[in-house]
Amino acid sequence: MAKKIIPYNPILKAQARKLRKNMTDGELLLWNELKNDKLLGFDFDRQRFIDNYIIDFYCKDLMLAIEIDGMSHNNEEAFAKDEIRQQKLESFGIQFLRFTESEMKNDMFNVLRTLESKVIEIIRSDLSIKLPKDFNLDLLK
Repeated sequence: MAKKIIPYNPILKAQARKLRKNMTDGELLLWNELKNDKLLGFDFDRQRFIDNYIIDFYCKDLMLAIEIDGMSHNNEEAFAKDEIRQQKLESFGIQFLRFTESEMKNDMFNVLRTLESKVIEIIRSDLSIKLPKDFNLDLLK
């Protein structure tokens, strides 16, 4: 897959930096599982700004966004905004996975299984994705 250039709003850079310094507990827990290429060797960024939005976690090689929804997302208005935001980002070819803060704290095992399954699904659907050096090809069988 040729890396797609996705627009971003440079004004969001300072806000993204601030969010990186003030991550929620759930974000910190997941970041500990993603940083240093721990998830099947893929590189994830945290608080990545894309278009006019900031994504909790993003892997540009897979074009995969991961969002962790806390209590502030538990109302109709927030849900509607999240839906619009997700549709806009999906229009760039970005795939989404959403988890709750509670899942991060109470079910990390299944969160990681879901993430690994999604990564394998993405790779299988696009064999041009450059795999990390130590990627276990048996996972694709």
